[in-house]
Amino acid sequence: MSLLKLASLTCIALALGACQSMSEPKPLAFTPDASEQVKAGCNGEDCPLVNIETVHFASDPQLDALIEQRLLKMTVNSPDDKLAPTLSAYREQFLRAADARNSMYLQAKVREQHDDLVIIELISYLDTGGAHGMPGRGFINWSRKDHKELTLQDMLLPGQEKAFWGAAKVAHNSWLINSRLGNDPQFVKTWPFQQTPNVALLKDAVVLKYDVYSIAPYSEGNVELVIPYSRLNGIVKPEWIPGRG
Repeated sequence: MSLLKLASLTCIALALGACQSMSEPKPLAFTPDASEQVKAGCNGEDCPLVNIETVHFASDPQLDALIEQRLLKMTVNSPDDKLAPTLSAYREQFLRAADARNSMYLQAKVREQHDDLVIIELISYLDTGGAHGMPGRGFINWSRKDHKELTLQDMLLPGQEKAFWGAAKVAHNSWLINSRLGNDPQFVKTWPFQQTPNVALLKDAVVLKYDVYSIAPYSEGNVELVIPYSRLNGIVKPEWIPGRG
């Protein structure tokens, strides 16, 4: 191979690398933070406990604060509950009042990072000693460029919300068919399709996450519906479709 040809290939490779680095920003660095604490003076398997697993973004304090605020909102389970100012304050408050076999699990994890977005999945699980605990789910779609959480209205082109939920209904029908639950007319009648606030702009598809008892019984867990981006052309803003921004 001639030196001229080798130099040309090197230039092409460098150019492609530069394009890739421009289109795929470096992931935002974060630090995991996990802790578990039981009620003071308690020993044994039935001791109340609080388990918190979260992530910290030192370079983006706005995102860091939002994650804590959203986790705190997941601790509110009745109209009488007051929002604690911090996760540490909530932990102390919960353990002080908790009975045996009571526990709370809170988790924030990075589900994905792609293009301009950081997708955080939020998870909670409250166990009050009954037959089973109550799980909660949520997402944060964080725009690094705009330094804010995206709402559904931010994601969609104007006037396309009805079309979006129409695509979600198609995904729901696919889930019914694949899970064979659609073969039961009583199930379809009892658990009709609903909208959800939990929407995530993942790299390969838009994902909807449902709370238990919303579109299925507890035994089905937190159902996920998947909508391919190919079904969302003209619905989701092009800037939020991976590879088109």
